[in-house]
Amino acid sequence: MKQFIRIGVDLAKNYFQIHALPSEGAPAIKRKATRRKMREFFSQIAPCCVGMEACAALLGARTQGNRTRSAPDAAGLHQALR
Repeated sequence: MKQFIRIGVDLAKNYFQIHALPSEGAPAIKRKATRRKMREFFSQIAPCCVGMEACAALLGARTQGNRTRSAPDAAGLHQALR
């Protein structure tokens, strides 16, 4: 099971951009995912801090045991995750 310290999710109409940080200073792992693929991604990783651009899209991250935080826009997401 993969582990990340933080994950940021950028929401769009048809796809989600997932930016997963394995450790401080490490390059982010970036994935473009559909709703179904996003659920698969979160089911295969250990629980961690997840930040999302809008509350309506907490999707399945909270049900997978992840600590979730939201921000009104992408600029506020970085602060919400700290």
